[in-house]
Amino acid sequence: MNGLSFFKRASRAFDDYPTLAKLIVVCTVSGGGYVAYADANSTSGAHAIAPVSEIRKKKVVVVGTGWAGTSFLKKLNNPSYDVQVISPRNYFAFTPLLPSVTCGTVEARSIVEPIRSIVRKKGVNVSYCEAECFKIDADNKKVYCRPNPDSSMNGKEEFAVDYDYLVIAMGARPNTFNTPGVVEHCNFLKEVEDAQRIRRSVIDSFEKASLPTMSDEERKRILHFVVVGGGPTGVEFAAELHDFVNDDLVKLYPAAKDFVQITLLEAADHILNMFDKRITDFAEKKFHRDGIDVKLGSMVVKVSDKEISTKVRGNGGEITAIPYGMVVWSTGIGTHPVIRNFMQQIGQTNRRALATDEWLRVEGCNSIYALGDCATINQRKVMEDIAAIFKKADKDNSGTLTVKEFQEVIDDICERYPQVELHLKSKKMRDIADLLKMAKADVAKEAIELNIEEFKKALSEVDSQMKNLPATAQVAAQQGTYLANCFNRMEEAEKNPEGPIRFREEGRHRFRPFRYILILYKAILPLSMYRCLAFLHHA
Repeated sequence: MNGLSFFKRASRAFDDYPTLAKLIVVCTVSGGGYVAYADANSTSGAHAIAPVSEIRKKKVVVVGTGWAGTSFLKKLNNPSYDVQVISPRNYFAFTPLLPSVTCGTVEARSIVEPIRSIVRKKGVNVSYCEAECFKIDADNKKVYCRPNPDSSMNGKEEFAVDYDYLVIAMGARPNTFNTPGVVEHCNFLKEVEDAQRIRRSVIDSFEKASLPTMSDEERKRILHFVVVGGGPTGVEFAAELHDFVNDDLVKLYPAAKDFVQITLLEAADHILNMFDKRITDFAEKKFHRDGIDVKLGSMVVKVSDKEISTKVRGNGGEITAIPYGMVVWSTGIGTHPVIRNFMQQIGQTNRRALATDEWLRVEGCNSIYALGDCATINQRKVMEDIAAIFKKADKDNSGTLTVKEFQEVIDDICERYPQVELHLKSKKMRDIADLLKMAKADVAKEAIELNIEEFKKALSEVDSQMKNLPATAQVAAQQGTYLANCFNRMEEAEKNPEGPIRFREEGRHRFRPFRYILILYKAILPLSMYRCLAFLHHA
């Protein structure tokens, strides 16, 4: 009877409250049971509980499967996001080993991993679409895509994807500087297919040079390998090619040994000029000992099918034609057409890459982030905020700043403006008091008090230490990891900010700014060079 009374009361509840959506009766094996019901139409009240499945997740769209995009995906573990990955390349490539692929040291299949295998291992909801993004609409929060152009589709299947957050990690194109003949006659080294093509070209050059009909002059031309660009990629490839030729190919083609020549052309004064000077000096000396001809200050003006024309700075503009057999062009990165179009939309027309803040947000677009080669961090200058920094440090509003007051905020300053710490190191200063003393040389450190003008003078040279980050896989990977960690802690950081003081506003930034840490890998140069570079870096 108790059970019947219970069901009568439940039935009467439906008559009295027609808004009740459903009644679920669950009976246990022992004969007992309970009833659970919910008002699906109600949006208020103590008993209105939204099912977890009905809570809308933020949608994160990731464009690109390179180092930045893949590192972001691997580290993202916050289940409150729905993630969609869009890229025409359905695999991740370990690009630092591309020079090794060109010489057969590593097989191409060993440096790739399917994106679907990566996302399948994730604990969050991630989907992948093999397509290319051809337009970004920031106003409507949409990206427009079409099938991979290499597929058999005819392009009519274009579609749009909405987003709450957009992570742009689509990389960049090789920068040819509009030099005539580069696209037609040079090899690039950005993709796995490029590395395989270069390997075939190197072998073909040795095979052609071994033909009995070839003259010595023609052999010398065919076996002249020219690398344009003294950045990480160009240096890595030149070093790998040297080892490949001397360790393997001269044994297979002994008659070609005396004709092989490797030349590295660099328009700047040094190779690897984005790294420490000791690394630059060591690499140049190592190449000289190995017989690699490094021509500094040489700018390429034209490339034909058999000659590369260069103009040496300080030589009266004289142009020299150099015969070659193969050219690898690695002079840096250029703007992707999609990025160029997007930059025009948001008013960044005078840049080669998307400008972001120190938290990797695209300037002017709070819901869009850009990582890797397609972006550059626009580090804020100390002198732009010098008045705000002074005011924040001058807690007693005396109009002067003591060493003690400045020391209380120096950690936040160094974190917000990393160039301050770099400046101290470059000037071999022990602490911030040494920096402030520059404005008052005749005063003891502990007695220093600076007004705003003297404070400006002390920090006037700090911003000279600002440098753009190199376009390397390491930078992109660290940016992807950093941004994923920010997304993982987004809700927590909203409540408890963990970043430095906001000098122009109140409170703190949600996160610490991105900070790049240089790590030397063996893939950068052959082992003998790596050991020396590691020693120099830590000396």
